[in-house]
Amino acid sequence: MSVRPEDLERERVFRDGKEAGILGLQILILGVLLIGVPVLAGGIFVGVDSRRGNMVFRWISGQFLLWAGFQLISVPLILKEGTFGKLVAAYWIYIAALFLLAIAQGIRYVQHRRSPSETGRKVHGKEWAELFLWLIFAGLLLFQLIQAVRLAYADGDDAYYVAISAITQDSDTMYLRIPYTGETTTLNYRHSLAPFPIWIAFLARVSGMPAVTVAQVVLPVVFISMSYAIFYLLGVRLFGEKKGQLPLFLIFTELLVLFGDYSFYTAENFMIARSRQGKSALGNIVIPFLFLLLMILLKKFQEKERVDARLYLLLGAVAVTGCLCSTLGALLICMAVGTAGVLAAFCYKRFISLVPLAISCMPCLCYALLYLILSD
Repeated sequence: MSVRPEDLERERVFRDGKEAGILGLQILILGVLLIGVPVLAGGIFVGVDSRRGNMVFRWISGQFLLWAGFQLISVPLILKEGTFGKLVAAYWIYIAALFLLAIAQGIRYVQHRRSPSETGRKVHGKEWAELFLWLIFAGLLLFQLIQAVRLAYADGDDAYYVAISAITQDSDTMYLRIPYTGETTTLNYRHSLAPFPIWIAFLARVSGMPAVTVAQVVLPVVFISMSYAIFYLLGVRLFGEKKGQLPLFLIFTELLVLFGDYSFYTAENFMIARSRQGKSALGNIVIPFLFLLLMILLKKFQEKERVDARLYLLLGAVAVTGCLCSTLGALLICMAVGTAGVLAAFCYKRFISLVPLAISCMPCLCYALLYLILSD
């Protein structure tokens, strides 16, 4: 019995519609994991930064809290050669605990929030010139996001890092297979202490999307947006309410990124072309956000304000995230925090501040020491 052409066409349309529905569901899951969940988790830090852009601050700070928890959970399981499935289950428990803490903090914040007249002036509208600058910024950002996806290419490091994510997603093992051949091997201690590819595998496992697609298509859009969100928060603190200066600052930053590919190793190249790698996240997300937190901290020291303990908690989360992205992050973050702490101690006579800052850097020291022990 012959098959009619209209039946084949109907089957093809049904198959294409099913695939489109699956893809839409995968994108929705990733959107919840990379935007919705961090915003909810960031509710723990509501009120830490009183400047405008609180929702942006919640998104970024919540993501750092999630990253830090993943590092603390994954490294012991990797060193014990546990399965990837156990890591996924433990991480979901951690996320649920963050939700409960965020809800409790939200209730507490609502009960003690200030009256609307104290929260700042209302903005009834922007001048046309400033609005035009914001439109230019949005257009340049959209252009970069499209180009990062459209011109995605396989970097040499992807043969290891993206392959690790794909193998982890499929084999349920972590760093126990050679990414180039797929053969079993002994645990790679050097890379297992910075399991950023395993986090990508988590996103792929939960969403059902292939790890290579998550790494080369989804994460560039999210990470580039996160980088500019952090620059926005930095601009808010640098320029305050000065009209037009914040969008000009962001546009100038975009131009530096667009024309910053004068070397294979520039931060701009990592941001646009290699954003899926942990080194890129360290240079373009972790370190800029660390500078933002240090600016907030030093400003409080200058004005002799009480420092919220949650700010030190967030600094600790940034330190742990730096170790998640790269083993070099431990050294860089300790240097930055240590320098800021010494300057604050002598300039503002806040020698007691060295204690919580040192505590926030302890994870970096522990991972560095662990690296030295395991690499012998």
